Amino acid sequence: MSRFVLGVTGASGVVYATRTAMYLQRFGHEVTLIVTHPGKQVLEYEGQSALYGYSKDVCNVDDFFAECASGSADYAGMAVVPCSMGTLGRIAGGTSDNLLVRAADVCLKERRPLVIVPREMPYNLIHIENMKRVALAGAVVIPASPQFYSKPATMEELVDTVVAKILKHLGVDATQVATVAHAWGGV
Repeated sequence: MSRFVLGVTGASGVVYATRTAMYLQRFGHEVTLIVTHPGKQVLEYEGQSALYGYSKDVCNVDDFFAECASGSADYAGMAVVPCSMGTLGRIAGGTSDNLLVRAADVCLKERRPLVIVPREMPYNLIHIENMKRVALAGAVVIPASPQFYSKPATMEELVDTVVAKILKHLGVDATQVATVAHAWGGV
């Protein structure tokens, strides 16, 4: 069992976070959840309150004394999903102005997996430069761009094509990830 931090920001697409947390829990991992203030509004608006049920701990975004704010805490990695461009900019700038950004900074400094899932388009040059900065610092940027070649039949199956990539880059066991979404040639 591993422990992961899951950050949720005010970008649309909280279903990606809910499905990520669901699979992490299903595979025997613990999820520590951090939701920004705008993230809470979007989560409620998009009807994704089930996310809380898949999380072992829910941290206040303003609580810098939470365990995940420290590099000595034993977390296997973090995903920020969905990631707003504002949060991406703060992570890229190393501001650590809230717990979510601080936990992401901890992952970078400790060389733990950090997956950033932007859910906005089109990108402007500032967005692209910020994605470049976090990638150079060690994060993996996985835009919420689902694939269609597996012919998903439901919205959940479509969402899971992105979730499988998130789980893979967090280091979840490949045989478990393979159960989430069909890979190319699997049909």
